[in-house]
Amino acid sequence: MGNFERYLSLWVALAIILGITSGTLLPGLFEFVASLTYAHVNLVVAVFIWAMIYPMMVQVDFTAIKNVGRKPQGLALTLVVNWLIKPFTMAALGWLFFKVLFADLVDPTTATEYIAGMILLGVAPCTAMVFVWSQLTRGDSGYTLVQVSVNDIIMIFAFAPIAAFLLGLSSITVPWETLVLSVLLYVVAPLIAGILTRKWLLRDGQQRLDHWLQRSKPTTIMGLLATVVLLFGLQADRILDNPYAIGLIAVPLLIQSYGIFFIAYFAARKMKLPHNVAAPAGLIGTSNFFELAVAVAISLFGLTSGAALATVVGVLVEVPVMLSLVAFANRTRHWFPSASAA
Repeated sequence: MGNFERYLSLWVALAIILGITSGTLLPGLFEFVASLTYAHVNLVVAVFIWAMIYPMMVQVDFTAIKNVGRKPQGLALTLVVNWLIKPFTMAALGWLFFKVLFADLVDPTTATEYIAGMILLGVAPCTAMVFVWSQLTRGDSGYTLVQVSVNDIIMIFAFAPIAAFLLGLSSITVPWETLVLSVLLYVVAPLIAGILTRKWLLRDGQQRLDHWLQRSKPTTIMGLLATVVLLFGLQADRILDNPYAIGLIAVPLLIQSYGIFFIAYFAARKMKLPHNVAAPAGLIGTSNFFELAVAVAISLFGLTSGAALATVVGVLVEVPVMLSLVAFANRTRHWFPSASAA
């Protein structure tokens, strides 16, 4: 990591403070930004996330993707953790904390909404942000792309039935436009742009590509920080009004996040996967497609609901947790065989 990336936790903390302060002082500005939506997708957030992903898509060497079939274990691990473990452990932790351990601290209706928000986070594995975490661990960008793409396909078919089952509903209204548009904005569009840009740069040789990638690296981090400022600015009043509730919600989310990562990471170590596959496999399951979770929570339960608050707390928890896990993964690189030896 460069010096700027090394202090990313500090920049994220400052971005959170800036977002909450700006949202409090300039509520009209953030109300206008919040109005710029289509199918429950905020278009400004989409632009910032696109800025995060596009430089990383340019890095993807698609000649390496054909080799993914030779290493199916990493993909299988990702799918098992994301779809057979994570949603159910998230629901179990939500029930344990808000129906048992914190039952005297939260009224039953609000507790149920908190659990619902946690479930929506658990059923939405990461689509966009994982490219940031994969890059910071020097993950295999081509393999990460395949892992995310397969997750997206499964999400289209599995999100609604799993969420409905865990929420205890007979039916659930999923904003399909939100899901499809999010995938188009956060994966397909930057992917196509990355392919075309890489092809154009390589016409003048590998050196020009390397130079472009080095110069574009800050774009990814600035996109992340801008996204954090905007999300926390949009939710500033709710966060300031419920600091106690935020702490209660954060506890099971922290346990879930670290637990899921270590399940995947140590399973990858047992499977002797290379680090550039093992690290992204653990990080994909830990991170969440929070844009979708927030949109569905608002659609189902309302803007001021406990479910919506829980999904926003998921964003608050995710960034520092993911940065700590990136640091852990980088320090334990020697636990795994190199990509060339695997």
